[in-house]
Amino acid sequence: MPEYHIQDDIFNVIENYHIKWDLMIAHPPCTYLASSGARWMYHPDDKHLPTNQRRPHPKHPNRRQQQQDAIDFFLKIMNSNIEHIAIENPVGVLSTKYRKPDCIVQPYHFGDEATKTTCFWLKNLPALQPTNIVGKGEFVTFSSGKKMTKWYADALSKARTPAERRTLRSKTFQGMAEAMANQWGSYVCDKKNPI
Repeated sequence: MPEYHIQDDIFNVIENYHIKWDLMIAHPPCTYLASSGARWMYHPDDKHLPTNQRRPHPKHPNRRQQQQDAIDFFLKIMNSNIEHIAIENPVGVLSTKYRKPDCIVQPYHFGDEATKTTCFWLKNLPALQPTNIVGKGEFVTFSSGKKMTKWYADALSKARTPAERRTLRSKTFQGMAEAMANQWGSYVCDKKNPI
């Protein structure tokens, strides 16, 4: 139904739609939060200096402010007036700027033969429990010696633009999505409707 496909600012929805939300599972952009983007924070010529003395990266001079804005966005979600919240992001700066994640899972914990370390910061929810542990999936080793999961290498080879690369990289695997819906959905329903 169209009335349940809301296209609006998330905080406008939370604060002004007069709906009591039971559960939020959020997947905020990780561009400025993931460890993989740390190399864009500082000038490459300043590696020998302590981080507080390094200049901004010449191609990304606003990266520190963008990171702080992303952290503030994350915290605003976590502190919103919703009783049960799960926020997903990869390994990154949130572990030091906020706190360590409440659970860290992999797609292969839920039946998908793939590796993608996925962190969850939780508010009033239990940690996700594995449902079907399988193999970690295939890896590709490049001539440089760099190793990458095959699903990710395949996704990158298909991407034609940075936007496509971001979309493919942010994939949520089916088994993990089902576990979130089943485990956290049941948890919230059981709390609302105790037997």
